[in-house]
Amino acid sequence: MPHTVEWNVHLDLFEEEGTTKARATLDTGTTTVTGRGVAMCAPGDKDIPEIGDEFAAGRALRDLGEQLLHTAEHDVAAVGAAPEPRRSPMYGWPL
Repeated sequence: MPHTVEWNVHLDLFEEEGTTKARATLDTGTTTVTGRGVAMCAPGDKDIPEIGDEFAAGRALRDLGEQLLHTAEHDVAAVGAAPEPRRSPMYGWPL
């Protein structure tokens, strides 16, 4: 049976004095999940807001993804099945 849904992600970025905070909010239509990420400029680094945006956004999206995986694993266990062991890394390329 075909199954098509649309989930929307809204990404907010806030930067102040070398610290960038990101909030990624997923709206599934029935629930929302929020991931958060932070990036701070090191004392000796040049303050380039776009780089902070990238780090903070990436971390917020990674947090969101981890929450979704945890929820899926919990849901699989709740119906009496065991989740498959992860065969790939959570992010990045396999080594």
